[in-house]
Amino acid sequence: MTESRSVPGLEVQYAVDADDLPTLQEFEHWVEAALQQAGNTAELTIRVVDEAEGRQLNAQYRDIDRATNVLSFPFEAPPGIEPDYLGDLVICAPVVRREAQQQRKAEKHHWAHMVVHGVLHLRGYDHRFDTQAEEMETLEKQILAGMGIQDPYQTDVAV
Repeated sequence: MTESRSVPGLEVQYAVDADDLPTLQEFEHWVEAALQQAGNTAELTIRVVDEAEGRQLNAQYRDIDRATNVLSFPFEAPPGIEPDYLGDLVICAPVVRREAQQQRKAEKHHWAHMVVHGVLHLRGYDHRFDTQAEEMETLEKQILAGMGIQDPYQTDVAV
């Protein structure tokens, strides 16, 4: 099933069956918050997948043979073209669910974090080095706090 609307240019693809997945409106809210901080709008696709597809994509693009929570695929426009399309996010539903339980976080809050984290990657943020990680995590915390969500890096948060 594919849905789109309120955030212009957002497409959400549900490639996994589950009753507890975020709604299109929730995805829109989270994407809008992540983009609003940058003062811009952009087009992107979010694909929600199962563990098999998440593992296959992570192996293919990152040489890691396991599913991960979120993968980002920034769009690379040809030189001289300023694109409106940011890229694609692939979020693995079973991994997000499992991590939320392990980290004792509200599952919807963890989904919001994965969307914000992924959108920041699409916007060019990274966390390979400590200074980059600190900048990205600070931004994530600010965006999430604006939605009433506690620091996602705090380890003693109860659900």
